[in-house]
Amino acid sequence: MRLVNRRRSFILGLAALSSVVALTVPLAAQSGGTLVYIDTYTNTSSKGIYVARLDTGTGTLSTPTLAAEGRNPSFLASTADGRFLYAVNEVDTVDGKPGGAVTGYAIDKATGALKLLNSQSTVGGGPAHVSVAGRMVFVANYGGGSVAGYQIQADGTLKPHSAFAQHSGSSVNAARQKGPHAHAATPDPSGHFLYVPDLGLDQVLVYRIDAAAGTLTPATPPFAPVLPAGAGPRHIAIAKDGKHAYVITEMLCTIVGFDRNASTGALTPIQTISTLPAGQAVADGFSTAEVLLHPSGRFLYGSNRGHDSLVVYAVDQASGKLTLVQHIPTGGKTPRGFNIDPTGAFLLAGNQNSDTITVFRIDAGTGKLTATGQSVSVGKPVSVEFVR
Repeated sequence: MRLVNRRRSFILGLAALSSVVALTVPLAAQSGGTLVYIDTYTNTSSKGIYVARLDTGTGTLSTPTLAAEGRNPSFLASTADGRFLYAVNEVDTVDGKPGGAVTGYAIDKATGALKLLNSQSTVGGGPAHVSVAGRMVFVANYGGGSVAGYQIQADGTLKPHSAFAQHSGSSVNAARQKGPHAHAATPDPSGHFLYVPDLGLDQVLVYRIDAAAGTLTPATPPFAPVLPAGAGPRHIAIAKDGKHAYVITEMLCTIVGFDRNASTGALTPIQTISTLPAGQAVADGFSTAEVLLHPSGRFLYGSNRGHDSLVVYAVDQASGKLTLVQHIPTGGKTPRGFNIDPTGAFLLAGNQNSDTITVFRIDAGTGKLTATGQSVSVGKPVSVEFVR
């Protein structure tokens, strides 16, 4: 179950967010390496968004340092040019009104420092995911069961939301699916469609993006069911060529593969495969988190919480179907978000309940992961974002 369900009384005001002064001192190594931003839950020792640098030659990750303070910045996304970073603040009310917040920062690539730009309400409680598509930012509200879109201005600030869609309905799990829980808002590579896995509905909702108008409209068809009922779709990864998509289900610990129609955005299921080893049932405390494709498109990765592992699949480039390659422990507890550096050489996994980021080397030929032996400390890491 998400931490937001245990923090319903936690209140964040936009005024409080705006009063945060982003750090201006040098934070990360001055030369070499790729900037790595790490978001965290701030209900313990963490204070906000942290930054480090990854040496993609050696796999050395520098010690994370605080880049900007903020309340529960639980997911990050950056613009393609690396100038701006956006975070969702995972709370349920802002200034006494329902909704979390989405906050924008300008990136100082020399130091890694973040300059606070502005914040906007997400209009729904418990935002859990943020993405960037061209000049728009999209947010999925887990608690509110909705999705919102924002236009990015030239200086990186966000206009008030120009798109909003409230989901409705339920599914079979009385404890987790009494209502909608939008868990991600992921654009396709063309930027024409937005895919929103909704854990509460057992559906992936599909929207058309009009970036000029800043709007979302339901596609035709407007959703794809994720079966069996009770699976709880969480995140989605879409191939660069747009032909296939992969949804990770939180409650049944599976990956559902889809063929994708690039013209309509429609998804057609082609395969369901477990994220757990053969013979391993979904035990109490098991759930999945992230799913990502390797930059080459040849491998798919997923994280298993409770089982505390990463799973690796090979992707058939013609059919899109998956074949299991490997399970490997993450070296910590409750692996939540992870990411693959832009060169495809290393994977960084955040272990939320052991307060660590673990570095793995990726075999370019097989996709297999090997632990490098390096782990750095940061409190309650959630997701990882690379910025060139």
